[in-house]
Amino acid sequence: MRPSPGDLLAIGGRASVQFAGDRALTFRVVSVPDLPTYHGWIWLTGYVLDHRGLATAKREIYVQLAGLRPALPPAPQFRRTARRAVRAG
Repeated sequence: MRPSPGDLLAIGGRASVQFAGDRALTFRVVSVPDLPTYHGWIWLTGYVLDHRGLATAKREIYVQLAGLRPALPPAPQFRRTARRAVRAG
C-alpha cells in the first residue's frame, strides 16, 4: 500500500526502529516525495498528531512500506457547558 496525501497512519516499530515503543506516532500524510530509496522504503512528509488530532510538528520520515498501518481517527472531544436555570416572568 502506497500512502496518499490525507492518509492517517500509525507509525511504529514495524515501520522503522526509530519509532518503536513510546516513540510511535500518529501521522497525517501531506505529500509523498518521489525520492530514490531502498526497495520497500519510502519518504513521507506530514504532520505528527496529538491524541486530540491536532498537528504538533511537521516532519519528513523514512519508513518501510510493509510496516505502515492505518490509524483510527481521534475520538471527538466534547465541551461541557454549565447549565443555568432560567426563570420565567
